[in-house]
Amino acid sequence: MKSLLYMAMGGVAAAAAAQSADNSAAAPPAIELRAASSSPVAFGAAENFSGTARISSPFQSQAPGRSGGATVSFEPSARTAWHTHPLGQTLIVTAGLGLVQQQGQAVQVIRPGDVITIPANVRHWHGAAPEAAMTHVAIAEKDNGISVRWQEKLTDAAYQSAWASTGLSLERQVRVQASDETLSPRQRAISLMAAFAASSDMPRLNIALNQALDVGLTLSEAKEVLVQLYAYAGFPRSLNALSELLKVTEARRQRGIHDVPGREPSRAIAKGDELILAGRANQTEISGGPVQGPVFDFVPVINQFLQAHLFGDIFERDNLDWPSRELATVGALAATPGAEAQLRSHMRASLRVGLTPAQLRQLTRVLAEEVGAEAALRAQDALTQALALASKG
Repeated sequence: MKSLLYMAMGGVAAAAAAQSADNSAAAPPAIELRAASSSPVAFGAAENFSGTARISSPFQSQAPGRSGGATVSFEPSARTAWHTHPLGQTLIVTAGLGLVQQQGQAVQVIRPGDVITIPANVRHWHGAAPEAAMTHVAIAEKDNGISVRWQEKLTDAAYQSAWASTGLSLERQVRVQASDETLSPRQRAISLMAAFAASSDMPRLNIALNQALDVGLTLSEAKEVLVQLYAYAGFPRSLNALSELLKVTEARRQRGIHDVPGREPSRAIAKGDELILAGRANQTEISGGPVQGPVFDFVPVINQFLQAHLFGDIFERDNLDWPSRELATVGALAATPGAEAQLRSHMRASLRVGLTPAQLRQLTRVLAEEVGAEAALRAQDALTQALALASKG
């Protein structure tokens, strides 16, 4: 009896296994999703990379596909060794400024959005610029299980020579000399961050924050812009914007992007009456004279709060310069209907702290392109009035 029972059970088990195998064979292919947070970040091997390169979100296609790759983030000056790919490689730049060079050819500069197609067995290297990080997605196919053949490392002298040949060092000097005529990418980013934060446009603020960090704004500077915003857009919007910055930095960290922390204020902030005196001096310098008016006569304490909290506690913090603070203020006020009087005042203040008419005209164009026509019109009107008053001395 037991033998018959075991035989019956064995038959049932065999039938179940066969049914399971049939079901497995019949199951359709399924899309696989792996969250970025589940992928560990590895460092590029020292024998294959110079400097620090972080490799995240590795992937390998399912058979019969042969492609695989990862996101690679290079810190400034970091680069690969010379290497080839038996079936070629594709690079998609997502952030920063970088270089790629095929042996025997001129080095090429790569920027976000660029797609680089490297033919099979072409000897090359790629990496970040000397003073900027760079991130790209790298995709290559395997040939008999091999996707890359590493060779010797690029020497520091060869790397520096390649960078010098791009002319970007000279271009940077020219940009510095012409900085009184155009907004830098960093300045442009600051005004957009403030505008989107003031209008509570979180999706576009997220994009602006990523772009600001990509062009070199430090985390300390980004925080400072959004902290200052409380004085012009209120604590709720400032806190929401800081929360969005936290989300952005966490997401970038999980992708292996190393953002520069920046520095904290280097001097102690005064307290009590000394703080009010420092704030009053800053307010007077930025405003072009003592701030007076019917509202301040009617409610004197509001000017005391301005001098102590805004022009004292905030403007005394030296981890963000005054032109940057005014660009943030103008961006926020331009995006705020009903703040035209304050916008006119800060457009005049922008001229006093060193921003030029050309830079402020460019700012109005940036607002028109990125924020909207109404914000740009408010800024243009304020600038026109500020320039008219400046021409009268």
